[in-house]
Amino acid sequence: MIDINKVPSPCFVIEEDLLRKNLELIRSVKERAGVNIILAFKAFAVWKAFPVIREYIPYSTASSIYEAQLAYEEMGSPAHTYSPAYTKEDFPIYMRYSSHLTFNSLSQFATFYPETLKYRKKVSCGIRINPECSVVETDLYNPAALGSRLGVIAENLGDQLPEGIEGFHFHALCESSSYDLEKVLVAVEEKFGKFLPQLKWLNMGGGHLITRKDYDVEHLISLLKNFKAKYPNLEIILEPGSAFVWQTGVLVSTVVDIVENRGIKTAMLDVSFACHMPDCLEMPYKPNIRGAYFDPVPGKPTYRMGGNSCLSGDFVGEWSFDEPLLVGDKIIFEDMIHYTMVKTTMFNGIKHPGIAMWTRHGFLDMFREFSYEDYLNRMS
Repeated sequence: MIDINKVPSPCFVIEEDLLRKNLELIRSVKERAGVNIILAFKAFAVWKAFPVIREYIPYSTASSIYEAQLAYEEMGSPAHTYSPAYTKEDFPIYMRYSSHLTFNSLSQFATFYPETLKYRKKVSCGIRINPECSVVETDLYNPAALGSRLGVIAENLGDQLPEGIEGFHFHALCESSSYDLEKVLVAVEEKFGKFLPQLKWLNMGGGHLITRKDYDVEHLISLLKNFKAKYPNLEIILEPGSAFVWQTGVLVSTVVDIVENRGIKTAMLDVSFACHMPDCLEMPYKPNIRGAYFDPVPGKPTYRMGGNSCLSGDFVGEWSFDEPLLVGDKIIFEDMIHYTMVKTTMFNGIKHPGIAMWTRHGFLDMFREFSYEDYLNRMS
């Protein structure tokens, strides 16, 4: 358990014991189902934690040239790469750092597949398919929404695969269950099944929240085993992001002021939802706060949480507490490791929280603290 008194504010803190618990489960699923599970950097890319992750899972997936380079240099293995839009300028970099390349469209494949043949290095090329099966309610995170720009729909693929396509990639989930995956697989087989015996691999994308407490791991393993038995030619790949670091750490912040307007009390913090917890505004969702009541309780001190940027909507609320909040009190946001640090900004010149790991040996390992120079260099 993290000793909050030893953590500077503000700071993201990963708890190593909890991270290892998730990794053990993910490795178990990989081995029991006979599939390949790799880390998606778009959810978590704190490379100083990679030595721990590599003990369990050695591969990763990338969606940009920087992520691909990170995979190669810091994860220690070439990336399974998918980009919505490759460019001629960046393509040689993708080739250098990737073992697999997935193309978002047939036109991108036609443009760049001939380029791959000019290199001595062999990469396995695939196409992203869109099964048009929506199991995600929020359109912002729904890759299969009507008119999606991501992936090729069945009617546009035709009856014959272009030469050079060795795999399919689909991504239709977001913090989803194994039963959601089952629905998507039905759609994949209905629309693309005729091609599956011709392929070497099938990447089932991310969104598999394997480490959530109510996730039916046994159903997932059974589902994957049955699918593999039907298509023994396929290497099955899953690339979850959130599942790796689900409920493995916190964001520690401090109350710096209490303001009241028309009976609404807001605890002003040294962190920003807009800058440091953007999904709280984008999704939107309300995070848990340690020691607070998630829903307002009549008669108890109740507050909104206000960020320290000048954006008027930089607040979320409300939570109730047993005692009134005071300036200097710590506010600990739970489960703030996935899709946080990868999406933070320096909007408004707000100081970025530190990044640390609470080790299994019981001490704080500060990975990074940020300064004015980080903001200065980011701007020009």
